[in-house]
Amino acid sequence: MPLPLDPVIEKIIPLLPLRDPETMTPQSCRDSLRALAEARKAVPPPPVDVARDIEVAGAAGKLGARLYRNGRGTAPTVIFFHGGGWVAGDLETHDRQARNLVIDTGAVVISVDYRRPPETRFPGAFEDAFAAIRDVVARIDEFGGDLARVGVAGDSAGGNLAAATALACRDAGIRLAGQLLVYPVTDVVGNFADAAENAKFPSRAENADGYFLTRATMQWFCGHYLADKAEGADWRVSPLRAKSLAGVAPAVVTTAWFDPLRDEGHAYAEALQAAGVPVTYHSGEGLIHGYFGLGDASEAARAEAQRARADFRALLERGV
Repeated sequence: MPLPLDPVIEKIIPLLPLRDPETMTPQSCRDSLRALAEARKAVPPPPVDVARDIEVAGAAGKLGARLYRNGRGTAPTVIFFHGGGWVAGDLETHDRQARNLVIDTGAVVISVDYRRPPETRFPGAFEDAFAAIRDVVARIDEFGGDLARVGVAGDSAGGNLAAATALACRDAGIRLAGQLLVYPVTDVVGNFADAAENAKFPSRAENADGYFLTRATMQWFCGHYLADKAEGADWRVSPLRAKSLAGVAPAVVTTAWFDPLRDEGHAYAEALQAAGVPVTYHSGEGLIHGYFGLGDASEAARAEAQRARADFRALLERGV
């Protein structure tokens, strides 16, 4: 039997935002995530030696980014994409996640502030993410990196971008040492509103409501990212629909048990394995979507996130 919901997280859920898509707007969504980050400022962030704002190339111009690192000398390099349903999230809301990634992997981490919908619809975020990877790879010496130890990482919508860009890197001949996909979105066909598509992933019904991220909120996010529902079949937003996953970078895939995205994340891990890609999978028992950001409060969340980052570190150290 899976573990029950972590009691600490159970108490936190009522305090979390983004639970009412009927009244939510893109700006209120962004404001609520930023307010959540601001509310934690009394807790010192995980310490790193360097955290400085930089720019990287996007698909239509420069993008804001933030470089984090500990120590000096050559290190693995990770391009990180924040979550927030593509619509929200930014460098500030995911600052702690980026710092923990540095601490637990020893990598230089570059967090990328890609363009968001509805101002920039699909495939804008994907194109920015891939352009940023190409730019970082081209400038790898500037960042103290090593071409044999480059990885991508992201959570939720950022996990979606990491998975899709890992496929794009394979096709472009950019070799990645690994990808860390944290409760990723992997299949948006039907925009989470189609009963037949939802039935393929029982977690969309089991965890439709009550555990922070809801199915209705995912429908809202998809409606803002995609201008046309038909775009959901494109592998750049639904990597599970890619014709082939063979040859993509080794992956660490995490899901959360009480998350509507659980089963599509698990399905992606299984599809990668079936294609011959080395995969380490963490099921996130007792946890909810967003638990990588709850490690300060929940020991269960902290421990599971650390295990996943340790596995990712091993991929980066092994290199290509």
